[in-house]
Amino acid sequence: MKAVLLLSGGLDSYTAGAIVKADGYELHALTLHYGQVHAREVAAARRVAQALGVSRHLELEVPLSKIGGSALVGDGAIPKDRAIDASGIPSTYVPARNTVFLSLAMAWAETLGAGAIAIGVNALDYSGYPDCRPEYLAAFERLAALATKAGVEGQPLRILAPLLELSKADIIRRGLSLGLDYGLTLSCYDPRPDGRPCGHCDSCQLRARGFSDAGVTDPALG
Repeated sequence: MKAVLLLSGGLDSYTAGAIVKADGYELHALTLHYGQVHAREVAAARRVAQALGVSRHLELEVPLSKIGGSALVGDGAIPKDRAIDASGIPSTYVPARNTVFLSLAMAWAETLGAGAIAIGVNALDYSGYPDCRPEYLAAFERLAALATKAGVEGQPLRILAPLLELSKADIIRRGLSLGLDYGLTLSCYDPRPDGRPCGHCDSCQLRARGFSDAGVTDPALG
């Protein structure tokens, strides 16, 4: 079995990939350069891809920064130290990002003859992005069944989101049980010049809370 893994270099996509690999899938990792201000995550994605032993790591340029509309592509400041409320959509939401990413993964999956796309989205400890919800993923899976040759011929693509209903702490515990080295990852939206996480953006806050709740130290801070 083959799966295309959407790999950002953060702990979620790393853990999702490890779970899917443990389930017997051969991984083909896809990382997107989309004009993100935290482009250091691409280097982390390369480290993670090597650690996961993926069959291939494909990097594509998709400059969503030219469209704008998000602090993650330089359109406004990255919010810091805010009270995270998943009922609101933050300025770090990138319009249609997961739809674009999943579409590219779908194209590659069909070319590879892969039966699944793995994605590390999470609907519990997250920042309120609409394209991280279970109903969105179910809708995309239906779209893939209609939009691809494989789907029309009775081999619909599956969207694997093994972290969807896990807390950040449970994600970390699961990853540690699989022997993952989270020191390889970068989750920060606005890393310091030396590459260390800022400790104040939404992603840093969620990560810190997850490690604290899991009762372990984040190796990226060591």
